[in-house]
Amino acid sequence: MLTYQTWEAEEKPSFPHDNETKGALDVLTWAYDEYKDDVVYACSFGIEGIVLIDLISKVKRDAEIVFLDTGLHFRETYKTIEKVKEKYPSLRIVMKQPSISLDEQAKQFGDELWKHHPNKCCELRKVIPLREVLTGVTAWISGLRREQSPTRSHVEYINKDDKFQSIKICPLIHWTWKDVWNYVYKHHLPYNVLHDRGYPSIGCEPCTSPALDPNDLRSGRWVGHGKTECGLHIT
Repeated sequence: MLTYQTWEAEEKPSFPHDNETKGALDVLTWAYDEYKDDVVYACSFGIEGIVLIDLISKVKRDAEIVFLDTGLHFRETYKTIEKVKEKYPSLRIVMKQPSISLDEQAKQFGDELWKHHPNKCCELRKVIPLREVLTGVTAWISGLRREQSPTRSHVEYINKDDKFQSIKICPLIHWTWKDVWNYVYKHHLPYNVLHDRGYPSIGCEPCTSPALDPNDLRSGRWVGHGKTECGLHIT
């Protein structure tokens, strides 16, 4: 089995990306054959997440889907999760909350930490909770696409994740923004209505604005902070 510890010794699988799902379904089939229940999907329930959930449901109907519930998400995001639960009742959707509440965070670090130290807020409410989820888990799935940003342009299907000492699987690396939406429309999938209001990338409400640059899908994230990533995908 390919694990973080055996990365150098194991042969890495390769997948074709000239098919209907650009390799995504092949990657997911391999992942669940390889890891069974020892792989989780950490999903933000953005539009890429909706596509991956539908693909995953075709491979493993009772897969575990983890949402990092920071307590700061848009109400539209929570409504999207409820719609997904209705459509895919067999999936195990886990709402993972931080061990520190927003009130406790304010007492220790000051009110509205996301305004004056967003990296610390992301660490407490996203990075640490995901590390807890991945403790003892061999692999996790992410919806990263190469097109999304320069920091994601070199992502492979299968990656050695030094941050979480895990295997990170990214089935959608070759998908374009148009590919994602074509799939959603073709299969009549529910999605977050904020996407229709100028939010191509959706995170926590205080740190997410409509995109400032239509050519930069993440230009509405952490505006004014010189920050484009929450820390989950930075080693």
